[in-house]
Amino acid sequence: MSTSMTGTAGRSDFGPVLWTPGDWNAFFGFGTNILVNMLVLTGLLRFVLKMPDTLVFGRILPALGLMMCLSTFYYAWLAYRLAQKTGRTDVCALPSGVSVPHMFIVTFVIMLPITIKTGDPLKGWSAGLVWVFFQSFILMIGGFIAPYIRKITPRAALLGTLAGVSVTFISMRPALEMYMTPQIGLVCFAIILLSWFGGVKYPRGIPAGLVAIAVGMIIAWGSNLFGLGLGGLSVKGVGDAFASFGFSVPIPAFGQVFSGFEFLGIILVTAVPFGIYDLVEAMDNVESAEAAGDEYPTTRVLTADGVVSLIGCLMGNPFINAVYIGHPGWKAMGGRIGYSAATGIMVVVLSWFGIISVLLALVPVVAISPILLYIGMLIGAQAFQTTPVKHAPAIVLALTPHLAAWAKLQIDTMLGSTLDAAQKVGALAPDKVAAVKSAAIASLPQQGVLYHGLEVMGGGSILAGLVLGAIGVFVIERDFVKASAFAFSGAVLTYFGFMHGEAVGIGGGLGVTPAVALAYAVVAAGFFAVGKYGTSSDSIAHPEMPLAAAAE
Repeated sequence: MSTSMTGTAGRSDFGPVLWTPGDWNAFFGFGTNILVNMLVLTGLLRFVLKMPDTLVFGRILPALGLMMCLSTFYYAWLAYRLAQKTGRTDVCALPSGVSVPHMFIVTFVIMLPITIKTGDPLKGWSAGLVWVFFQSFILMIGGFIAPYIRKITPRAALLGTLAGVSVTFISMRPALEMYMTPQIGLVCFAIILLSWFGGVKYPRGIPAGLVAIAVGMIIAWGSNLFGLGLGGLSVKGVGDAFASFGFSVPIPAFGQVFSGFEFLGIILVTAVPFGIYDLVEAMDNVESAEAAGDEYPTTRVLTADGVVSLIGCLMGNPFINAVYIGHPGWKAMGGRIGYSAATGIMVVVLSWFGIISVLLALVPVVAISPILLYIGMLIGAQAFQTTPVKHAPAIVLALTPHLAAWAKLQIDTMLGSTLDAAQKVGALAPDKVAAVKSAAIASLPQQGVLYHGLEVMGGGSILAGLVLGAIGVFVIERDFVKASAFAFSGAVLTYFGFMHGEAVGIGGGLGVTPAVALAYAVVAAGFFAVGKYGTSSDSIAHPEMPLAAAAE
């Protein structure tokens, strides 16, 4: 800590700076991240759920903008208070916005099936509102138990499972998009790398994120002159996008929320486990911020997410708010307090004036993808950089369920697209779809693809990664009783389907995945026996592990 920082520590008259030059970098980086999420979300509502534009631009997006503005302003205020309390000038606000995993879950698992079943997009919207309604209360209640979970869980387990999310669901899609249009993606990625990792400053202090977006736009629009069409942009698309212009403010949607309770049985099956997912993910992200030097109160963070999500829900927004992965990344590029509040203002302008589609028509998404890849790289690296070297194997172990979950998602998507295409060309009768899908999955092991293993290991990946990572850490530290406790918690969570299962319940009475639950219980008993009776009283702590074991 610098002298200027320590000199102000603890002074009640210390006034933190609200905006720094680094906030420009973080604002363009985080702002474009939020923009991409909003563009994807808008596409899901309009083209997947077939919701009318009056509902999307007149009700849902204004409510979403209100929720995200409240969230970003709150976390800017929380950062201001932390800076004031500590006297530090390097405090960075927690990034927040609509939860990306849940954006897809509520769309494809809740709203789409109900929309198809009823033939009414408004029914699907109401069901989505109820889903967020229950998740909000799970977050608010969970906020009071989360600090205890953080206290007993090793940092390597918390950050390891977070790294798994960042490597798979955060980094892989942007990386693939970059290589699908490398003329834009790789050039913009190089611009980001030079500045944010290499320390290169661009003329007049222009933020690297803005430079990357500007260069991407120039390449995309310039390619149209040669008939290449890189980035998929067109003048016609821009003209069509202006049709969505207008001004809409959030309107209470109490009636729509409570009318969705008729689908309660379907909703609770996913609302409870994904509420727990939110709980763990938020704890991981708070731990990540603390590892980067900013200690925020877990209870306040989770409660705030629950409250702003509930407000958004009651105003018509079917997407939940969450603290984002990436705090260390925005802090490393100079973000402090102002970038969070500025993003909130940006979101209100975009959502209340209906200009999301215009931006989508102007900026190639592939120019923004490198920013998301950068964040994934930084979070993955943080898990190893802020934990003891000997815990590295436990971090790798925590990654594995996420790799399985990502691989299964790719297979499921491919199978679904193939079967859908076969039906459209008349090569497959609708009543044969289920049988063909089952036969295809059954044949995968013969090709070396262990689909069932991916399905079991990847179920509830964020909880599975946390439990496996904690077991690994405590075994390395020779604290076998604590390893036993986490193995037993794995048995309980698996029995009820919160991890290593596709649905919450008790199966046929023996658990959702009885073989895995039993295996965890046996492991727990074994660890406990070793901890209590199998080691001598003069056992020493595990020695530092070599970076690599010699090959045999």
